[in-house]
Amino acid sequence: MARTVPSWQHPNAIQHTQRLLYSFQHWLDRPLLTVNGSPTDIAEALFHASFVVVSHDMQADPILNYGNRQALALWEMEWAQFTQTPSRLTAEHMEREERDRLLAQAKAHGYISDYKGIRISSTGRRFWIQDVIIWDVLDEQNQRCGQAATFDRWEGVGEERMKDEG
Repeated sequence: MARTVPSWQHPNAIQHTQRLLYSFQHWLDRPLLTVNGSPTDIAEALFHASFVVVSHDMQADPILNYGNRQALALWEMEWAQFTQTPSRLTAEHMEREERDRLLAQAKAHGYISDYKGIRISSTGRRFWIQDVIIWDVLDEQNQRCGQAATFDRWEGVGEERMKDEG
C-alpha cells in the first residue's frame, strides 16, 4: 500500500514555506521561526509550530494556499479543503470589508501588525484572533505572490455557530 505523503512534504509546500519565512524576515527584519536544517526539516517545523500561519494567492478572489496544523485545526478543515477555499470565507460576511481594507494596507506597506478580528471556521464556530501580523509573500525574484498571516492568540466567541452567507 502506498504511503500518503503529508501535505507539508510536497515540493510546492516546501518551496512556499521558504517564501513565507523569507518574506516575513524581509518585511519585519526578524525571523518568523528560528530553525535550522534542510528545507524539508524547516517545512515540518513550520507546519507543526504552536502558532497559526496561513496564506493565500494573488487571484482577484484569493484562494488559501497554505495552512499549518494549527490553522487547519482552527478552521476545522483538512489540507485539501483548506487549499481550495477562498480566503474571504475565513471571515464572517460582516467582517469582510474590514479584512479587505487591512489586506490592502498590508499590500501598500509590505505588512501590518497588531490586527485583531473575528473569524469563522468551516463549521460556523466563531473565534477572536489578535496580535495578527499580515505580510506580503515574495517569490524568489522578490515579486509579490500572495499574502500571509500569523498569530498565536485566539479564543472562541461564545458557543454559537454561524452559517456563512456566501
